Amino acid sequence: MPRTESLLRPAEAEAVRAAVAHAESASGAEIVPVLVEAVEFHEVAIWKGALIGALAGALAGAAEVALHAAWAPPGLRLLLPVAMGAVAGGALAWLPAVRRALVGRERLDERVAVAAREAFLAHEVFATRDRTGLLIFVALLERSVAIVADSGVHASVPPSEWEALARRVAREMKAGPPGRALQVAVDWAGGLVAARGPRRRADDANELPDAPVQDPG
Repeated sequence: MPRTESLLRPAEAEAVRAAVAHAESASGAEIVPVLVEAVEFHEVAIWKGALIGALAGALAGAAEVALHAAWAPPGLRLLLPVAMGAVAGGALAWLPAVRRALVGRERLDERVAVAAREAFLAHEVFATRDRTGLLIFVALLERSVAIVADSGVHASVPPSEWEALARRVAREMKAGPPGRALQVAVDWAGGLVAARGPRRRADDANELPDAPVQDPG
């Protein structure tokens, strides 16, 4: 469950909350925005970085041996660059951009999609009388967005449209702060539901919290 630290400044969190309230006032959706630092550590990136560094070190060590460098025995001249390369490669993989590159966009998006479905259940987005819950899940490290709609929304808006919207929001993340991206995501999602349905009930009640859920990891 989320800890008490915040990924958003108070003004940003309030802007997102207001965007949710506005979107829900014009549609039948119950929107839950979730912002996480990362869905997982992606340990595979560290191992990949270390392996690439070790291979580069092996090539450098082999060149040393080939040149008959006299500073150490041949075995040490080969082993030391391998070890140094592995350490350097693993260290570089801690950088977010390097980690994303080593994991790969497809796997990042897959892991975020799984985490979004888990969050949908964990935050009981399904617990609305007309099944109109809509989870907007934004992962900062992965720079990925997933949108999970309950059956009442899914009947009006197909998954392909939510996937297209998620890609638009992911691009928005590169252009500005996360709070702005999350607010834009809520605005766009709310507009889509308002245009396509489900409609807001005359006796509509606010069934889920409007404030963004924040998980610093």
